[in-house]
Amino acid sequence: MTTSAGLPSWRLLTTLTLLVMAAHVMLLQAAPAQLGATRPSDAGPARAFSTRSIASQRIAEPVASRPAKPEVAPPARVPAPKNKPVSAPAEEIKAPAAIDFVAPEIAPSATESQSSNQTRTAVVAELVEPAAIRTEAPAAAGPQTTPVTAVSLPGSVLLQYKVHGTSKGLNYQANAELVWHNEGSRYDATMKVSALFIGSRSMTSVGQIGAAGLAPTRFADKFKNELAAHFQADQGKITFSANTPDAQWVDGAQDRVSVFLQLGGMLAARPGDFPAGSSITLYTAGPRDADSWTFAIGSEEILQLPAGTLNTLKLTRKPRREYDQTVEIWYAPSLGFVPVRNRITQQNGDFIDQQLTQALKP
Repeated sequence: MTTSAGLPSWRLLTTLTLLVMAAHVMLLQAAPAQLGATRPSDAGPARAFSTRSIASQRIAEPVASRPAKPEVAPPARVPAPKNKPVSAPAEEIKAPAAIDFVAPEIAPSATESQSSNQTRTAVVAELVEPAAIRTEAPAAAGPQTTPVTAVSLPGSVLLQYKVHGTSKGLNYQANAELVWHNEGSRYDATMKVSALFIGSRSMTSVGQIGAAGLAPTRFADKFKNELAAHFQADQGKITFSANTPDAQWVDGAQDRVSVFLQLGGMLAARPGDFPAGSSITLYTAGPRDADSWTFAIGSEEILQLPAGTLNTLKLTRKPRREYDQTVEIWYAPSLGFVPVRNRITQQNGDFIDQQLTQALKP
């Protein structure tokens, strides 16, 4: 059937379309069997489709299969240099000349302002040298002493002195006193020296008085600390608190204070027994040891002292060793042969001069 215009009618087109579609359905139903895509008849029910991801895994190789590589530290990072201002190279430091740690003796002008206090301290330690003469070592020959035939000791008295001297170029002054108590059968004597800003040093002797004069039982030397010597006649020894070896005790042994009073007592009792040129030796103990001191009898001298003009007798202890001091002592017969002047001279020329200003009752 056609329309009047010669074209197929709409009914004819519809019928053709349906026929084409039916042919395609029949073709699609037959295709799976021909292509082998059908499921087998004994297969189970169909499974729902699902997906999963498989993580990638690295299979480790056996250790023996390849040698281990040594760990290499990463190279150190060197910071980039910063821009700095250019400066001149540092000057080379040269070592100073070697310093002698054993200081040589310094001229007085260089030491007076720097070490005056130290020197004054040393001076105080030396000021009582008339009663504390230093010795290097006890005499090897053993104790020696002049036999005492008679002694005439003065009564109790207080002797005051002015002291002056030099030490390493420094002049100094001080005051000193000797306090002597004579109790008949017992005695005590103290020599004390005082210096301004430094303090004082004292030495004390105590003991018995007998037919042979003084017999010390204890001697003490005090400057900051005290050292003592003990006379143990019953045991025949002298012991020291300084823990130095014991010294032998002998009849007539003295200490560094009593020795000067014993000398005066021997001169006062028998002046004719000790003419100029003779000598007196007394075994004398200090705070650490004992030694024999020998004094040469000199001639009479007239001295001008702060206490006035006095007629005196001079005794001198000459040095026996390299570092011994020369000790000079003047006794005044008019005052009972008490020491009115003492002078110590060191090997280098330093000296201490102690002169009487007055004698008083204690």
